[in-house]
Amino acid sequence: MYRGGLGMLAWTMHRLTGVGVLLFLFMHIYETSLILQDPSVYNHALEIYRKWWFKPIEFALVAAVIYHAGNGVIVMLVDLLPNATRWHKKAVSYGAVVFGLVMIPVAWIVMIGPMINKFSK
Repeated sequence: MYRGGLGMLAWTMHRLTGVGVLLFLFMHIYETSLILQDPSVYNHALEIYRKWWFKPIEFALVAAVIYHAGNGVIVMLVDLLPNATRWHKKAVSYGAVVFGLVMIPVAWIVMIGPMINKFSK
């Protein structure tokens, strides 16, 4: 039975970010294989990644990887330590805070800094 709450949200986000990263991996493998067909097609694909409007997508990918990895560590700790279920909600809460703090410099590096450099020229 669905009861909602922080644990269910973490579970859902873990699954969604896992699927998102997997889809990116398939796309990346396909895009890299384009170099075997025609290097100009591969270079065109790389040009798409350099566009300013692609930066939010790139940011979402980095956020998904970081969230999935961090939540995966929490899941491993809960699975491996017998009494860890007592502090699971605190671990998820602390993990959310750490994720938010990590995403601040990531946002600057991936999105804001390159956009400022692009539009200031």
